[in-house]
Amino acid sequence: MAIADKLVLRRQRHLKWRALDWLELALMLLCGTLCFGFSLSVTADIVTRTIGHPWLWLQEVTSTLFIYAIFIGTAAATRRNDHLYLTAISEALHGTPRLIVEVVIRIVVLGVAFCLIWYGYQNYLRGFGSFRLPSGTPIASLYAIIPLSGVLIGLFTIEQLVNGLRNGFDHPEPPDEDEAHSAAATDAQTRARP
Repeated sequence: MAIADKLVLRRQRHLKWRALDWLELALMLLCGTLCFGFSLSVTADIVTRTIGHPWLWLQEVTSTLFIYAIFIGTAAATRRNDHLYLTAISEALHGTPRLIVEVVIRIVVLGVAFCLIWYGYQNYLRGFGSFRLPSGTPIASLYAIIPLSGVLIGLFTIEQLVNGLRNGFDHPEPPDEDEAHSAAATDAQTRARP
């Protein structure tokens, strides 16, 4: 099984466009890389401080990786319906009530995406007046990811809205391969007993 098959969820396939699967894969890989880099920079910061020769620029790297991982992860989680989504309420409903709840939830998420785009862009522009120490990099470099994340969240929410209204939100999910494999193993063990 290719890594793309493991990282791009098959769950709720009826709400996704295949044309955006590459974007989900790229976001998942980027998020993993950012989290790994964050962990590595924190470890290096601790080690350099412990030996008495701190690298002050590591704090800037750590904060940048952390902030970027949060906003990239939020966008990826929106595509995967793992974040900003109230599944317990909507999955308990069927028919028209579920349709209404699903649409309202996604309209709220679109509102959040709009706020991320609008206010994130304003903060990005203001960030050119403040600088990070010790590098002197404009703080706008931290804020650049906020409106981009808002655009991705909005794109994925529109994708779900269009496909949900076209295909319906209420679709039975196929069993996961792991669950199907463990169920088959349990059945085989049960039959093997005398």
